[in-house]
Amino acid sequence: MKVSLRWLEAFLRRPLDPKDAAERLTMLGAPVDAVDPLHPGLDQLVVGLVEEVRPHPNADRLRVCRVNDGTSETRNVVCGAPNVTVGKKYPFARVGTSVPHGKGGAPMKIEKAKLRGEPSEGMLCSARELGLGQEHDGIMELATDAPPGTPLLEAVPLADYRLEVDVTPNRPDLLGHKGIARELSASYKTPFRLPAIPGADSIDVPPSRRTAATGVTGGVTITIEDPDSCPRFHGAFIRGARVGPSPDWLRRRLESVGVRSINNVVDATNYVMFELNQPMHAYDAAKLRGSALVVRRGRADERLVTLDDLERSLTPEMIAISDAEGVIGLAGVMGGASTEVNGETRDVLLEGAYWNPARIRRTRRALGMSSEASYRFERGIDRWGGGDAMRRCIQVVLATAGGELADAPLDLWPEPSHPPRIFLRPARVAQVLGVELPWASIEQYLVAVGATVVSKPDDGRIAVDVPGWRPDLTREIDLVEEIARLHGYDAFPSDLRPFRIGTLPDAPEEAATAAVRRGLVEQGLFEVSRLPMGPAEGDGSVRLANPLSSEDAWLRRRLLPGLVRLVESNWANHVGDVRLFEIGTAFSAGKPGERPSEERRVAAVLTGRRQPEHWTGTGEARFDLWDLKGRFEAAVALAIPGGEIQVEGDAWVARDAGGRVVGQATPLSADAPPWAAPLFGFELLLDPSPRQAPRFTPLPTTPAVDRVLALLLPEGVQVGAVESLLRRVGGALLERVTIESDYRGPELPPGTRSVAVRVTFRAPDRTLRDAEVDAAEARLLAALLEEQGVRRRDAGTFRGGE
Repeated sequence: MKVSLRWLEAFLRRPLDPKDAAERLTMLGAPVDAVDPLHPGLDQLVVGLVEEVRPHPNADRLRVCRVNDGTSETRNVVCGAPNVTVGKKYPFARVGTSVPHGKGGAPMKIEKAKLRGEPSEGMLCSARELGLGQEHDGIMELATDAPPGTPLLEAVPLADYRLEVDVTPNRPDLLGHKGIARELSASYKTPFRLPAIPGADSIDVPPSRRTAATGVTGGVTITIEDPDSCPRFHGAFIRGARVGPSPDWLRRRLESVGVRSINNVVDATNYVMFELNQPMHAYDAAKLRGSALVVRRGRADERLVTLDDLERSLTPEMIAISDAEGVIGLAGVMGGASTEVNGETRDVLLEGAYWNPARIRRTRRALGMSSEASYRFERGIDRWGGGDAMRRCIQVVLATAGGELADAPLDLWPEPSHPPRIFLRPARVAQVLGVELPWASIEQYLVAVGATVVSKPDDGRIAVDVPGWRPDLTREIDLVEEIARLHGYDAFPSDLRPFRIGTLPDAPEEAATAAVRRGLVEQGLFEVSRLPMGPAEGDGSVRLANPLSSEDAWLRRRLLPGLVRLVESNWANHVGDVRLFEIGTAFSAGKPGERPSEERRVAAVLTGRRQPEHWTGTGEARFDLWDLKGRFEAAVALAIPGGEIQVEGDAWVARDAGGRVVGQATPLSADAPPWAAPLFGFELLLDPSPRQAPRFTPLPTTPAVDRVLALLLPEGVQVGAVESLLRRVGGALLERVTIESDYRGPELPPGTRSVAVRVTFRAPDRTLRDAEVDAAEARLLAALLEEQGVRRRDAGTFRGGE
């Protein structure tokens, strides 16, 4: 955003140091990238008064002038400008000084010379030679009462600085000088108000006439057919305007922000846009067919020649402005050439509207074009400030182009609304900021940003009406941030704050995330990070207000579908070996009126070969269910303290200590090519609760005793359940449980299978005796029989030891 320092000074009614203003804006969250002086090189010029003009004796197109430059003697100056006039004042460059733009655009030093035999001791300058415009046919006449010899920059308000402000998307109010001035007003603790408009003191604009979706002004019927695209529309009709060049003050204002002057009416609309951040548009009312203006959707067969003389094709997604016979403008982006205001225009229809930001953004992208107006509309302007902007624009047009207002401005508002209201607790301000600010200071900061404090903190909270130009203020914490910003971050004490869970890398959730990440990387998986958007996944999906695309219009409910799409993308590029995992957030819609819930999850997919193909012939084996189970077990152990895995149907299911299902691993279906290997995947919650610190024990110095139990498991009894029971009943002497075989055969009793389980016993302080091991084994067998109906086979028990 280009900002004129002199324009800001007009708001604040005080001089500003460019460096200090830039530093203050940066500290307030609007970083200034550059501060550049405008019109450098004018400090050597003075005001010159022409006291005599006579023809050049040796040249028909030249004149010899006597110029009073404030010194004791007048200067003889040869001039070729046709508009040089006795009694007028002009910029004058004395001998030895330089003008910024000489021949070829480079600075030119003025020297004493003879032109066709006549001496010339200086130069009367044109606007182009000073870098103040393109006019070069005549010299620049000065409307000033300053005496001859006065420095030009003192006589004419030309000295200025341009600030390049980096405006973030959440602060569209800073795209106008009023928004920047409001920030500086809060910083300097000085009031601000709109600059005076020359010639507008006696112009009184009546209040707007509010209607629903249709109204008439100056004989033109304005209709909103699509309120979703245009929630509010302001219009005004001016008769008898004289369209022509803009006065110097208006032209200089626009040039200070890099905008070329066009004519007084168009310049008035641009002035209001850069001052109040409300883009305006002017129509030549005589060119409106049928005296109608309609806001509607575009049509597929419509084409429009815009003001840049390019033909554009419309779509139903675009907002069109039409008269009684066809489209005449692209709402919020650019007007049409057919209704352009020019020197022949006498009646003007002014437009100031609030356009749907999402539709303006889509229109701009579809057409590959951008404008100062679209840049503002797609970020969101003040829906409640359009009336003030329209009155301001009317004043500028009447002051610079004359004419008269046909009737009171029109305000079309199909669904009136009130700016949002937020309740703020002073106790919450103190809790977040760590200091207790006086209520008077809190109120002062809120008023400084334009908020209205509706109630005092009698019941522990304050009702605050947020201004329409601040769409980023939606919650209590946003107001707390504004208070901190205006109080000054450097004004808070620098002592260390107490540790808060979730803010440091060693916080439980961060530690759990890091542990899961390390574990899956050690298992040979590669981490991916994706945006949390995608297609809808059932009724609980959360739709985005402004999606990046129609394919990514919803917040994801699970991580696994996105990983499957990545696998399909790899398959499409003939990549068959894929091992990916992701740790991220999943969202689901809450109850009506509540915010969506968020869950931290981890998901992984496997397909292809375990190892890359090698010249020795290895690397051909593909991932199978047991590879999936191993990685699932590793992830559950790291992500869910106390979690257990069970078989349910065709999947492994993870449950937490409370029995809640928190994850699942299963073969996956996907759009796979014929050559692709099977696809497997899992997804589970990430438990953020604190983990127990690892306990270290010395290496064992006593021998272990192994017993291999040959067990008969009835149908329906899972090996995992047997393993869990053995660990639970084994006591302090049980060190390990290992499943060695799982056998089914005709020699076994019907409805059973044989599972060999190796159990390892060890005492840390002595060698175990057979009787102790026998007793422990007996307890295990008794528990298996009683709880699960598992018996020992007749083959007995294998005994072994270390």
